[in-house]
Amino acid sequence: MNISNPMDKLIVVGDRVLIKPKSAANKTRSGLLLPPGYKEKEEIQSGYVVKAGPGYPIPLPSDELEEPWKKKEDQINYIPLQAMVGDLAIFLKKGAVEVQYHNEKYFIVPQHSILLLERDELNEG
Repeated sequence: MNISNPMDKLIVVGDRVLIKPKSAANKTRSGLLLPPGYKEKEEIQSGYVVKAGPGYPIPLPSDELEEPWKKKEDQINYIPLQAMVGDLAIFLKKGAVEVQYHNEKYFIVPQHSILLLERDELNEG
């Protein structure tokens, strides 16, 4: 029997990250104090990055595209995102899209809506 994580089937595109919202608390695990009214306004949300897209696509110079031996997928490069899986992200909810996947709530957030990332030393690349 092949048991796989349903998250493995998801592919996040472009400059977006998939974030699982954190339970409502006013302090992060390392002690970063969030603004007192952020929960009421719901302008700021926090959660953990569970998947990240490849980044911002950048085209290759046109002279490189005409090489006949190049594969199609070799023709796109990406500027990678700062967000990494496992990071705690504090983001603007206004720029996020709320989705349900396997009865769990997630946010799809473009990187420009992320205000701050908190990363454990173990998660550093």
